[in-house]
Amino acid sequence: MFKALTFLLIVFFSSSIFAKGDLAIRAKKLELKLGSDKSDYDMSQKVFELETGKAYRLEISSMGFKEYEFEAEEFFRNVWIRNIEVEGIEIDTSILNEIEFEREGEIEIKFVPIRPGNYDFEIEGLKSKGMFGEFIVK
Repeated sequence: MFKALTFLLIVFFSSSIFAKGDLAIRAKKLELKLGSDKSDYDMSQKVFELETGKAYRLEISSMGFKEYEFEAEEFFRNVWIRNIEVEGIEIDTSILNEIEFEREGEIEIKFVPIRPGNYDFEIEGLKSKGMFGEFIVK
């Protein structure tokens, strides 16, 4: 009787225990473009809303007008990085602190958020120019 009751309680409360995402579906593409034809300090997006347990592909690209150092240490500590791809080269790593673009280029990061929270990101030295944003993980 106790085992059956325990099982029913686990099933009943499972929606609040497990992550909302479904890793069996295709990763959702996110894009962040640094710089534009109008301004070296443009960013295509400043807020990304994500869900724990859901797969994402973040493509960050630089127009190459300035050196951009993308920093999101706290965010990267709270996601599971599946892999990183730069110009056809795949990098398997579980740790990422920052990404520096010295010229035009693109990086793709495949990841799964594992902890809810609000995580800031910025382009080092250019926050005062408006180059910052936030990952909101639910």
